Amino acid sequence: MALLTWNDSYSVRVKQLDDQHMKLIDMINQLYDAMKVGKGSEVIGPVLKSLITYTQTHFSTEEQLMKLHGYPDYETHKNEHTQLVAQVGNIKKEMDAGKMPLTQNVMNFLRDWLIKHIQGNDKKYGPFLNDKGVV
Repeated sequence: MALLTWNDSYSVRVKQLDDQHMKLIDMINQLYDAMKVGKGSEVIGPVLKSLITYTQTHFSTEEQLMKLHGYPDYETHKNEHTQLVAQVGNIKKEMDAGKMPLTQNVMNFLRDWLIKHIQGNDKKYGPFLNDKGVV
């Protein structure tokens, strides 16, 4: 059973960004599935690295669209992105150094942050971008 399952409540009504959110959910689920069968330590490095890289790509896409269309809450949204990248980077450093195991707490952090961010702040830009013709 997946940690996260995409549903319409996560949609921001911008296809490119919804597709990217789905991929982020899939990546978190890969990590979760590996952890459940005791292989978390085998996949944590590559999957977390891919998750970090893809998250940065996704954030860049969001930020470019917001900036291009003059989204009024751009700076606040960008700051949230910066904070998450730093938090996940710190988790990866700790794990790489053997100081932090892949635990349910780490998985819950990733899940909760993604869902909170999508359903909170990302939902705010959806209608704004839709009004600008971005679907």
